[in-house]
Amino acid sequence: MTAASWTGRVDGTTPEHLRWHQAVTEYVPGGDTGACAFLGFASDAGIRRNKGRPGAAQGPGALRRALSPMALRTPLRAVDAGTVTVFGDDLEGGQHLLGTKVSGLLDDGAFPVVLGGGHEVAYGTYLGVAGSTRRTTGTRVGILNLDAHFDLRPDPVPSSGTPFRQILDADPDVRYAVLGISQPSNTTVLFDTADRFGVSYLLDDDCEPTRAGDFVAGFLAGIDLLHLTIDLDVLPAAVAPGVSAPAAFGVPLSVVQAVCDQVTGSGKLAVVDVAELNPALDPDQRTARTAARLIHRIVTGHVRG
Repeated sequence: MTAASWTGRVDGTTPEHLRWHQAVTEYVPGGDTGACAFLGFASDAGIRRNKGRPGAAQGPGALRRALSPMALRTPLRAVDAGTVTVFGDDLEGGQHLLGTKVSGLLDDGAFPVVLGGGHEVAYGTYLGVAGSTRRTTGTRVGILNLDAHFDLRPDPVPSSGTPFRQILDADPDVRYAVLGISQPSNTTVLFDTADRFGVSYLLDDDCEPTRAGDFVAGFLAGIDLLHLTIDLDVLPAAVAPGVSAPAAFGVPLSVVQAVCDQVTGSGKLAVVDVAELNPALDPDQRTARTAARLIHRIVTGHVRG
């Protein structure tokens, strides 16, 4: 999928009429310093391996469609770098290709926004950060995951449930935190694994605004470069029904939005990915529109910052 896929209503061509679909152009390697760069990751392989409900491979297209008609207050530079598609069961190949593309975007000075796809997207995004020139000696990389699940499974075959275990096994210097953990959705083994790896986490029960803000502030204070990853099942099922595993409780959208504002304003955000949108389970596009609003807020805040 390319910039030509961004379509929507046109009220005019001057800045005060601007919508996303009018701002997005084709990515040109080496020529997009400072731009927001959208990159899709069309994959169901990790979800199938994790015995979830497939359909997230259609997520990148749905997110582009939901974002396209949204209005922009001020002009910004935005490009579309296409979509990495995982064919068959070649998840590992897709993740490594995604990593190469994310590294290229970061090295170009762009701000990558990766549109998933199952949460296996996070491992590919991490490979991109790890392989980029932004990851210099002594740089403390942090991953903040907004998610109901740790995704720290020790399974020998990678899936949507293993990305952060893979990262921590390969790169002990990475700091990992999760906001929105659902206790009933994570076994004691996963809590023990989180403790063993020194993972910081905040339960969904405890995600009131002040406590969530303090949790994020404490995490940001210990890192230099941030990878923000949003699994849409962190939100209540009434807000985000179109995911593989809808949340029975979830974190209020207002809190998730405030966290996004906080990390965007920190000056440390390098890349963001959004995972687990399943359009087949989202008949009124409620989840896609919610996710698009979060992306809109993150990108416009990053540009203002």
